[in-house]
Amino acid sequence: MKRDGIDELDRAVIHALQIDGRAPFRRIGEVLGVSDQTVARRFGRLSGALGLRVLALTDLVVLHERQWVLRVRAAPQAAAEIADALGRRSDPSWISLCSGGTEIVASASGDSVESLLFEGVPRTRHILDVGAHEVLHVFYGGAGQPFTKRGPLTESQTTQLARHVPPALGPPPKMDETSGRMLEVLRADGRASVEELTAATTASASTVHRRLHELRASGVLHFDVDIDLAAFDASVRTMLWLTIEIDALLAAGAVLAASPEVAFAAGITGTSNLFASVATRDTSALWRFLTSVVGRLPGLRDVETVTALRPVKGAVAFFSRPPEHAPRHAPLRAGSPRPDAR
Repeated sequence: MKRDGIDELDRAVIHALQIDGRAPFRRIGEVLGVSDQTVARRFGRLSGALGLRVLALTDLVVLHERQWVLRVRAAPQAAAEIADALGRRSDPSWISLCSGGTEIVASASGDSVESLLFEGVPRTRHILDVGAHEVLHVFYGGAGQPFTKRGPLTESQTTQLARHVPPALGPPPKMDETSGRMLEVLRADGRASVEELTAATTASASTVHRRLHELRASGVLHFDVDIDLAAFDASVRTMLWLTIEIDALLAAGAVLAASPEVAFAAGITGTSNLFASVATRDTSALWRFLTSVVGRLPGLRDVETVTALRPVKGAVAFFSRPPEHAPRHAPLRAGSPRPDAR
């Protein structure tokens, strides 16, 4: 066993689930060289100790939905209240309290974020600034890209697992009531059985099987892992707001996308045109990343680092679609996606 009671087999199980979140324990066991009962026990222990969950997420790019990064700066005595108020809504998919408790960074989707900013943010004189930055291009952190690039599986093992994941081909299917209810169940538990999906939709098992395959093969639906970053020895989370010369923006984004520390990187609107979410083991590792990677980015003009104090709400993917049938102001309840790593 290693730090925080997590060993290499635990990390291998997590890595396998990042490749195919719905892979049967039997298949994972065959790839790892252990029994399916061993995989099931490890999954159960990690679920209890570190909140391991497999969640279904939808690709906003495929669905042609706009994506946003929100920044709300507030006085220290009000920031936590504002973050918690936003967390009780279904609009934002991810929220974090940052900068020593004086800033909230969140994500949202949709054609407009006006209702979120005007209705979700409490009216108080303690709010100092509000900003909404639209995501124009995702360099890393989109559909099928796990939040950590590290893992103990070999290339051969990842290939064995990946061959069972339907490739993203063809246009997305029509999002009808059956698809919506399936997504609602899978967002809470990506490993929900066909029987559970059938019960939730009243569709036949064959229809559920076919629709699940269509949603995955079209690129609409993918699965990712939600777990405490202690499992990857990367508990320091930092947001980077970078200003890059426009002719170097693609090159700088590619560098960040290839960096193991970067969980999400995207080109955005606003004064800062490149945003990144970073996870490192400690502040010393963050310093090395800033000086050795960020400091050498092509076209770098300015960088702002914002330390994440605590997660308030989140699913694994930085941007994910809210459940189709969730009430607009539904509170975060037991069984909902837990605060995530990003």
